[in-house]
Amino acid sequence: MNLLLNKHTPHTSCHVEAIQKPVRPEQMDAAACVFLVVWGMGCPNCALRVRNSLLQTDGVLDVRVTLERGLAQVFYNPATVQPDRLPDAVAAAGDDGRHRYLAQVLA
Repeated sequence: MNLLLNKHTPHTSCHVEAIQKPVRPEQMDAAACVFLVVWGMGCPNCALRVRNSLLQTDGVLDVRVTLERGLAQVFYNPATVQPDRLPDAVAAAGDDGRHRYLAQVLA
């Protein structure tokens, strides 16, 4: 896999608003957790774009993206979504034609 998918220079038009997803404490108590390696993030807006896309996936409860490490920690409801669907959500975050993201579930 090419680790330099996005030799990204900051763009002033890349602003991204963080979405909020309300989650009840009992949902988090029953959540499973998985880590994804994410390629293509070049700035904090990229990390937000990836986070937002994962949060919009049905069954994903919370996401924490670490830009510097290229990791996403995803808390999800295993009855609703399986981890093998999450890389598709990461790829969809780059559907604007200027960004390209790839992800792989860590075993």
